[in-house]
Amino acid sequence: MFNPYESRDDHQPVTWLRGYPVFTAHLIVAVFVASMLVTTLFNGLGLTALLGWLPFNSTAVLHGEVWRIVTYGFVNPPSLSFVVDMFMIVWFGREAERVFGRRSFLSLYAGVYLVTPLIFTAVGTWLPASWSGGAGALALFVAFAAIYPEIPTFFNLKAGWVAAILVGLYSLMALGARDWSHLIMLWATTGWAFAFVRWKQGRLNLPAIRWPKISLWQKKPQLRVLPDPVRKVESKRVDPVRPRVLDQTATSEVDALLDKIAQSGIGSLTEKERARLESARAELLKKR
Repeated sequence: MFNPYESRDDHQPVTWLRGYPVFTAHLIVAVFVASMLVTTLFNGLGLTALLGWLPFNSTAVLHGEVWRIVTYGFVNPPSLSFVVDMFMIVWFGREAERVFGRRSFLSLYAGVYLVTPLIFTAVGTWLPASWSGGAGALALFVAFAAIYPEIPTFFNLKAGWVAAILVGLYSLMALGARDWSHLIMLWATTGWAFAFVRWKQGRLNLPAIRWPKISLWQKKPQLRVLPDPVRKVESKRVDPVRPRVLDQTATSEVDALLDKIAQSGIGSLTEKERARLESARAELLKKR
């Protein structure tokens, strides 16, 4: 079967034990089995008072005993249902880990484990609840059924149908017994598992939250004084050719007058020529 998530780097086993792959689901089962052995030992030695600090109690959590949100699952007396839950975590949790990878599987299981105590902590004032144990095996099977709904499982029934039947049956049992705590626990864990798989598959889009902008939080831009625009002074356009013409004419006239003075003396100049020489001299001094 084609697996669209095989490119994930962390879908490999955590380690290998004598040639057998060890996944995160196996480690979770090992922790629960160890807690079952410790619970049995404490009950056998009569140390039940120590175990009393571990179960979840919404009233105690609201009074500051917040560790109960995490430790409630470590109280597991030996039973046949506990063994079945462990096998379900190994089978179906391992497949979910192979598909989504180790990190996503841990996120999936953390949600399954914590969603119920967080809900009952929030509504503990109106609906007090307390319990111990609970490995979330059914929620992992629902996640497996959401990934592979067509695979035959129990009694050759498809996984999707088996998950729907089990959730429906347990819901009817809780409704018949008016056990609202177990009903909320069932719907919260299985709903989280199903929604998580649909989100990872891209078939469930979370709504985008746009926070309103508050002007008090925004930093106002600093005012910047801009210089006055430079006014362009229109200058009169001077023809570059005309001064050259005037210079050449004045120079030639002065040269001619100077040659006449050199040959015949300054007395040979007429009044008009003297005036012209004087004006040419004045123009030359001005340009210099």
